[in-house]
Amino acid sequence: MNRIIFATGNENKMKEIKEILSDCNLEILSMKEAGIKADVMEDGTTFEENACKKVTEIAKLAPDDMILADDSGLEIDYLNKEPGIYSARYLGEDTSYDIKNQTLLYRLTGVEKERRSARFVCAIAAAVPGSGVFTTRGTIEGYIGWKIAGTNGFGYDPIFYVDDYGCSTAELTMEQKNACSHRGNALRAMKQELMHRGILKVHQAK
Repeated sequence: MNRIIFATGNENKMKEIKEILSDCNLEILSMKEAGIKADVMEDGTTFEENACKKVTEIAKLAPDDMILADDSGLEIDYLNKEPGIYSARYLGEDTSYDIKNQTLLYRLTGVEKERRSARFVCAIAAAVPGSGVFTTRGTIEGYIGWKIAGTNGFGYDPIFYVDDYGCSTAELTMEQKNACSHRGNALRAMKQELMHRGILKVHQAK
């Protein structure tokens, strides 16, 4: 086993993944880079179920490789944790995030900050030849702001604000975002789990 295939076609996500796993001893590829075409139905009831389903299906197409997949989304407490696992499909998969973000801001019109609490959640699943399937989870707590701000992120980043930085996650640098993001936290947890199991080795800094 000398490759990690991450089950996503999202280029922004792959940049984040390759940055965080840059010190591992395996080549990291997207499905496209690995020449794999698959469209897995995400019909689970949790982030973990969806991530596990993706790695299980992709592993059938690349049984000799480690497969990683994530399922992530935005939970807004005031909206009963919507859009949640339906974040990518909220208002329709082809609806722009500008419209999605504007709609969520509209739904929170007049709601004070204390009730705008929200979090990004990311579950990452790994399918490893001979070791089965397992998951890790990462979150970042914040709140929904009152305006769309920033161009560094994607998805719901422009409306998700974090107190530690006093801005939206779309206004953070890549280094800042990787240090605190839900996906970064889940990836680091997965890296530790893989190292603990003796599956992954990392390059030692000189």
